[in-house]
Amino acid sequence: MPGSRLTVLDTVMPIYDNSNFKIAANHDVTSEWHYFSVCGFLADGTLTAFIQSPPSYGITSSFREYQTEKWVWDQYSKSPEVCLSRDLQNAYFHTDPVFMSMGTAGVRGTKGFTEGEHYWEVIFLEPPSGTSVMVGVGTEKALLHLGNFNFVDLIGLDTESWGLSYKGDIWHNGRKQQYCEAFFQEATVIGCHLNFYNGTLTFYKNGENLGVAFTGLDKVKVPLFPTISSTACDTELGLGLQFCRYLTLQEKCLQTIKRTLDYDDSIDCLPLPKVLKASLKEL
Repeated sequence: MPGSRLTVLDTVMPIYDNSNFKIAANHDVTSEWHYFSVCGFLADGTLTAFIQSPPSYGITSSFREYQTEKWVWDQYSKSPEVCLSRDLQNAYFHTDPVFMSMGTAGVRGTKGFTEGEHYWEVIFLEPPSGTSVMVGVGTEKALLHLGNFNFVDLIGLDTESWGLSYKGDIWHNGRKQQYCEAFFQEATVIGCHLNFYNGTLTFYKNGENLGVAFTGLDKVKVPLFPTISSTACDTELGLGLQFCRYLTLQEKCLQTIKRTLDYDDSIDCLPLPKVLKASLKEL
């Protein structure tokens, strides 16, 4: 039993007890949902642990040089129709068993970004359904609640937010555009890569780069916050991996130089050491 693989999510396995061994399993969806931990206590008190790793989509290799980042969902910046887990990692939408969903609810992260590169994952702990379930970014002015049975694509409804719907549409300023295939599966992982150095927001699905969704975000002069929203009852969205990267002073200087060049071939004409020319070509 201690070496068996666990396949059911959000489950706490009953205690198995005999004279020699006790085993308890816990699936932690609060931060890393990605793993199960199985702890066994031998009769002499020795603790043994078995870890089942998350499904690997290879995304960590893409962000190998990035630093880990840590933020959570903001308990003070959310719709009243959103409940958060104790560690603020998971968001639960429209949980009232009587009134159910009466509109569109959203919540944003505790950290807003103005520079650098930032990658985070949103995990669909339940299959998405209903009019809209979205991930994206927004300013502090972005809407986080619409009641009175207004079921809308909230992230991207106005100029203050940019979002992706589970139906495959991207939204900004009330306009939508087809971006990718719809995704309906439980445990779908949507990665968000916000890059202020080139002003883009790119989405990933289960580690697959879906391409640039939005440009010009480097021109937004206020912080952008990770944001999620839903119209559907019992939507559950969790936080996954988080990475960030900031350019060094040398890299910032090289980017400034490259922006002044008309074409890459002119790099060889610059009075710079070969190592810097090579770095410019890689930008």
